[in-house]
Amino acid sequence: MPSLSLRINLDPDGRIGPGKIELLEQIAAFGSISAAARGMEMSYKHAWDLVEDMNRVFGKPLVAAQTGGRKGGAQLTAVGLAVVSRFRAIERAAASAAAVHMQALQAEIDAG
Repeated sequence: MPSLSLRINLDPDGRIGPGKIELLEQIAAFGSISAAARGMEMSYKHAWDLVEDMNRVFGKPLVAAQTGGRKGGAQLTAVGLAVVSRFRAIERAAASAAAVHMQALQAEIDAG
């Protein structure tokens, strides 16, 4: 079955899609940027760069991070939680709206 992947252009230089949303979800789940990065098989630097990019695009922090040993960690801010929730809602709405067309595409493939 065909699948739908959603990316949202936010400004000329910013966009958000499934990868960044998954990173935010992993940070929320693990309470750590480094653990989220490991879980997604990416470097800590790459994960941190993505977080900084999202913070820049939204003009406020999506992730609140504390550095340092046992007291270190990260959590999503209210804005970060809202971004994840809104993205997932948009994704569900798009998938629902496209479902009949996706089934038609699959029928074309099956008719091959």
